[in-house]
Amino acid sequence: MANRTITKRELCERIAKKTGYAQVVTKEVIQLFLDEITAELAKGNRMEFRNFGVFDTRLQPARKARNPRTDEVVEVPPKAVVSFKVGKNMQKKAQAALFILQQAP
Repeated sequence: MANRTITKRELCERIAKKTGYAQVVTKEVIQLFLDEITAELAKGNRMEFRNFGVFDTRLQPARKARNPRTDEVVEVPPKAVVSFKVGKNMQKKAQAALFILQQAP
């Protein structure tokens, strides 16, 4: 059983079908939700969704890297990165899915 990518469009269709709302409305709500997460992370805030996970921003310090072609050492500036820590319920479901995938022929 191969993994597949679920797009925002497909997610909107599924939620619209389950809720009875129009796909246009569902898409707008999902986009607003994602925009709010992005805005809060841009402010340096942490977004916690119980049993789902936690989005957080952290500073990746400056470091030295090496250009593999020229062997030249390059300074890489510090940057903010978004991290995600999975929640308990999602972790359990992911483990169950992994087990199912391993059992497939």
